Amino acid sequence: MTSLDDLPLRDNLRGKTPYGAPQKTVPVALNVNENTHPIPEAVAHDVLGRLAAAILTLNRYPDREFTELREQLAAYLGHGLVADQIWAANGSNEVLQHIFQAFGGPGRSVLSFTPTYSMYPLLAGGTDTRWIGVPRADDYSISIASAVAALDEHDPDIVILCGPNNPTGTPLSLDVIDAVASHARGMVVVDEAYIEFAPEGTPSALSLLSKHPRLLVSRTMSKAFAFAGARVGYLAADPAVTDALRLVRLPYHLSALTQAAALGALAHSDEMLAMVGEIREQRDRIVVRLRELGFTPHESASNFVLFGGVDDPHAVFEALLDRGVLVRDVGIPGHLRVTAGTEAETRTFLTAIAELAAERGNRMTS
Repeated sequence: MTSLDDLPLRDNLRGKTPYGAPQKTVPVALNVNENTHPIPEAVAHDVLGRLAAAILTLNRYPDREFTELREQLAAYLGHGLVADQIWAANGSNEVLQHIFQAFGGPGRSVLSFTPTYSMYPLLAGGTDTRWIGVPRADDYSISIASAVAALDEHDPDIVILCGPNNPTGTPLSLDVIDAVASHARGMVVVDEAYIEFAPEGTPSALSLLSKHPRLLVSRTMSKAFAFAGARVGYLAADPAVTDALRLVRLPYHLSALTQAAALGALAHSDEMLAMVGEIREQRDRIVVRLRELGFTPHESASNFVLFGGVDDPHAVFEALLDRGVLVRDVGIPGHLRVTAGTEAETRTFLTAIAELAAERGNRMTS
């Protein structure tokens, strides 16, 4: 059979591996930062009714401009936004891909602060955009001084700021975003995939859009809305930016079914987001208990916790898996990451990690 090496693949893609996390059937899956709470039954019935109505129109192409969805997303975001400032696609990854296609490409560069979301360099490679990873501070934070220095050194065409950051959960200061948007020559993307899990009153980069025409704020319905399987991501930006993204999107890229499902979820946003408070509680519970067990959980404003002090992440990962709990080894030495699930899922994880800590003793943490 032909191997990948036998194909005329682009040189910048050779040796790369696709994005992916282990897909295993386990009682407690806490590895990909999903919202593990089920969709409320009443919401599910409404979404189902909307899907049934949409099926009757599948002989026709969907609304190419997904007008109603953009209107409802603007209403959900607030901040005086209007439909012309909204873009959406099949997950926030496709939204980011559109940005890279429109503003990146050969001879251009994208900069972010590492460790961060592992899809960013893959999207860069897929669009032949040069990737620049600038290390964060030891606590994974970004300061104004370090951000401005990175911009001065590298002069990127695109900057991506992930806040709260994945995979560390680190909050992102609005002052840092403002400074980067003021200093950058190119486009500045703030990835707010986890912003709904931040503490109440945390300001969003949406508040800076009127000040910075090259600022883009990306969001997703996968996390707080418990809608990961629907694949709906979106952004808010200047209307000129959404015009630019139309140049690279595929025709009718959002299906009628996707639009119907997203509209159903947005119509019940209060019910869909009611579980966010409980997820925050479980996240904080994980932090407290891991600290008691001798680990070093990092500050998190997301729905997951990155914790250090693990002497052999692979061994601990496998030991947890043997107990029916799937977490994530994100490749940071001495660390693992766990999603904050339901109360029962959190209890199962904490019981399993405590048992391992007791069994392995000083060999477990360092």
